[in-house]
Amino acid sequence: MPVAYGDFTAASGTHAMQWLLRHAPGLDAVFAASDLMAAGAIQALRRAGRRVPADVAVIGFDDAPVARRTVPALTTVRQPVEELAMVATRLLLAGTTGIDPVLPTELVIRESA
Repeated sequence: MPVAYGDFTAASGTHAMQWLLRHAPGLDAVFAASDLMAAGAIQALRRAGRRVPADVAVIGFDDAPVARRTVPALTTVRQPVEELAMVATRLLLAGTTGIDPVLPTELVIRESA
């Protein structure tokens, strides 16, 4: 399974998708580390003549506002960002180390996968 790396921006998602298309032209699904990267991947796929989701399914992560604005709308993994920030702040202020809290996530199914 090929892996391409980016920096959580749309531009890096486009670049990573272009790399993947060159190195794994038969791929039929992509999971991006952020919704912005997934949006960039969708743009690169469109330019390459690949249809989402008919040819390549795309899933992002974060359920950022961009996920609802992509065409097609992006399937994504939602995480409780505000709760994560509160827990992290409490642990930091308490000086607690070595705790890895597990918070719930949710798959938000839209049209891209």
